[in-house]
Amino acid sequence: MEQSTGTRRQRAPRGEGEKLRSQILDAAERLLVTLGSDEAVSIRAIAEAVGVTPPSIYRHFEDKDELLYQVCERRFADFNAAFDSADMPTDPIEAMRSLGRAYIGFALAHPEHYKVLMMTARERDIKRPESQGKRAFDRLVQATQRCIDAGLCNGDNAERLAVAMWSGVHGLCSLLITSKGFSWPGSPEELGETLLDVQLRGLLKR
Repeated sequence: MEQSTGTRRQRAPRGEGEKLRSQILDAAERLLVTLGSDEAVSIRAIAEAVGVTPPSIYRHFEDKDELLYQVCERRFADFNAAFDSADMPTDPIEAMRSLGRAYIGFALAHPEHYKVLMMTARERDIKRPESQGKRAFDRLVQATQRCIDAGLCNGDNAERLAVAMWSGVHGLCSLLITSKGFSWPGSPEELGETLLDVQLRGLLKR
């Protein structure tokens, strides 16, 4: 049996399994942010960070892929909560703008969480049926489809247009998180509004 080289933790008392599961997820998330990829994170490292043996991890998660997927599911649930709280105008274009603002707001308010979701090299499939990640992406696709149905869009492939919108806001969020020393020509809110103006003009029919 593999042994942890860190301080050994006593077996969790009966009824505290959920607490240990949460601690495992927290440790895996910290390692993802620090190391930057799924491949660099090992079960042994997670076990050492928590203070348990590797077999203890497997009592809660089938394998490393499932563990890291569940890390993302927790944070995508938070991401969807930000979308849920966003004001959603009836105008399709303004609804897209509202989703964009919610996206940028979440990323800048929770940069470490955002790094886990969008800025680590990963093998995880966020588009599993019923996953929180798929739910987040589907919301953008559905909002884009509303614009297409209203005859407003320069294109008719909702998923492709949604990816284009996502790429733009992700690019800005990533730069704002990682390039703090850059002399930005405006506040994050102003830059976000400028980006959304440019993207939405590109989305609209000419």
